[in-house]
Amino acid sequence: MTPAAAPDLIARTAAFVEEKFTGEGAGHDWAHIRRVWLGARALARAEGADATVTELAALLHDIADWKFHHGDEEAGPRAARAWLLSLGADEALIARVEDIIREVSFKGAGVATPVSSLEGACVQDADRLDAIGAIGVARAFAYGGHKGRALHDPQQPPVQHGTFAEYKSNGGPTINHFYEKLLHLRERLHTAAARRVADERHQFMEAFLAQFLKEWEGSDLQPAG
Repeated sequence: MTPAAAPDLIARTAAFVEEKFTGEGAGHDWAHIRRVWLGARALARAEGADATVTELAALLHDIADWKFHHGDEEAGPRAARAWLLSLGADEALIARVEDIIREVSFKGAGVATPVSSLEGACVQDADRLDAIGAIGVARAFAYGGHKGRALHDPQQPPVQHGTFAEYKSNGGPTINHFYEKLLHLRERLHTAAARRVADERHQFMEAFLAQFLKEWEGSDLQPAG
């Protein structure tokens, strides 16, 4: 691939993904992908990662998410490969993007999710930052609504899934998702810049959960003392 080809690959991929995901209503829309793209690009610059690999993987990380493809973990890499081949990308670049897409997902509280490259660390960190904080709260409930899940059920406690298969089959209330995934993400970030941003977003989620549970029980309506 010539140096001039990289910007064209990125621009055409961004346009393709924007057209495909604009209006998606389950929290995995173009706005999410764009934030991950821009976040991963910023982290790549700070960390000295390969910009082309990082940006393409960020743009394509949700191209065929297993959550919307019957749990098929290879749907995303296959779709990314097909798209990049259509643009004439070389095999080495395609393989690196595929690897990042395979590694990006959270797979359960008890499952390690290491990355094999600096570029993968940047994409995974950017994706996980978008799953926490105010945006993360909104996306969690958007996805829960899409799946028809209850907001909360005190009789159904969170599960710390020990395998990806267990995590994929989970159908618990949305509030459980915070304890099963979102509150774990801050400690699983790779880059210093992502960790700095995550602190505030993590604290926001903790405050949200405290307020949610107080309102759920109506304890804020009870007389003091």
